[in-house]
Amino acid sequence: MRFTAPVVLPCDERCTVLRDAAVDVDPAGRITRVGPLAGAPPADEVVALPGLLMPGLVNTHAHTPMALLRGLGGDLPLMRWLHEVMWPAEGRLDAADVRAGMVGGCVEMLRNGITTSVEMYFFTDAVLDAVLDVGSRVVLTPGIIAAPGWDRLGTWEQMRDDISARIDERGVRYGPGDRIELGYGPHAAYTLPVEALASVAEHARARNALVHIHVAESAQEDQQLRAEHGSVPALLDKVGLLGGRLLAAHAVQLSDEDVALLAARGAAVAHCPGSNAKLAAGIARTTALRRAGVRVGLGTDGPASGDDLDLWAEARLAGLLARVSAGDAAALTAAELVLMATRDGAAAIGRGDIGVLEPGRWADLVHIDLTDSAFVDPGDDAQLLSNLVWAAGSRAVRDVWVAGEQVIADGEPTRVDRAVVTADLRAAAARVRG
Repeated sequence: MRFTAPVVLPCDERCTVLRDAAVDVDPAGRITRVGPLAGAPPADEVVALPGLLMPGLVNTHAHTPMALLRGLGGDLPLMRWLHEVMWPAEGRLDAADVRAGMVGGCVEMLRNGITTSVEMYFFTDAVLDAVLDVGSRVVLTPGIIAAPGWDRLGTWEQMRDDISARIDERGVRYGPGDRIELGYGPHAAYTLPVEALASVAEHARARNALVHIHVAESAQEDQQLRAEHGSVPALLDKVGLLGGRLLAAHAVQLSDEDVALLAARGAAVAHCPGSNAKLAAGIARTTALRRAGVRVGLGTDGPASGDDLDLWAEARLAGLLARVSAGDAAALTAAELVLMATRDGAAAIGRGDIGVLEPGRWADLVHIDLTDSAFVDPGDDAQLLSNLVWAAGSRAVRDVWVAGEQVIADGEPTRVDRAVVTADLRAAAARVRG
């Protein structure tokens, strides 16, 4: 199959804008060629798109089933929000609720151009079933936690062992188009004992699996662990977590030494500016992290704290906060923000098979409508990128493919009925909220 478009953004390192280009995809759903349409070899089937074609966005930190809890405790700081509102509400969730929330959230993300999300949640089978039904892609790191009330789901050892057993049985990646990847989701250094962190590090390293953990999200967490262990990154380094594939969610409260340590160990950061701002957790040092060589992707966080599942909105906010913090109107350019949402996000989670349109990667594609009034001069490369990030964003997403399969057509999911999905989500939310 060949996809053609007047504009193709491969999201290569230079954020090249290709004109009148084609993306060829093999029957398995992998890209075989990206380049000018002129001179391209013959193709059996051609999908001619009238706008812009780019890679699917990569959401590097989410708790998508929390779509059921969206709006609860919306004016509380992080720790009160967790202990007084979220954790009690989550205690009422069952597998069917989680599945309804995940299906609804996956549809929302796909309609916004997000083809891959990195999830930390519970009820693993429910989350995976939802992803496979909707047709999106997930890196699922089931939660591991030892906080009050969570023992209803088992001990941290049982949570760890369930993940290890699943990986040992199926491998780290599986499913049609490698839609499923499994990793480990230790919740945070303040919700697990030190021996649990060390054990998870050992299990993950043995399986080359991603570890996805909240790191230094709030000042309260930072102050406590900095006093006890030097800092959150210092503790993670001490127990061996920084020696493997580590994705640090938030990473707001970092010293210069912490930034240098993350860079030296090859850790990555999931930057969630919307959630951090809403919970008054702070502004991550995105510019310092990137300059130090830390891989930084973008995340929405859960829809109960970040509220929407729109990575375009996160990209805009990331750019605005970086510019204000640095006093530099070019601290993050439009091109850099496009790459953070695609290429850099894939790199942050160690996925060389998504996030860029190039041969060998999965054909996770997003079609952008250039007739939207946000685009005032689509023929100018710089203005096109600027309008895409700062003005158009998710509202211009029209069609989406995952591994070459169309999962959004003209704004609507192809595998599920959006009205039914929304009704199921609202029914589950009503039951959980009482």
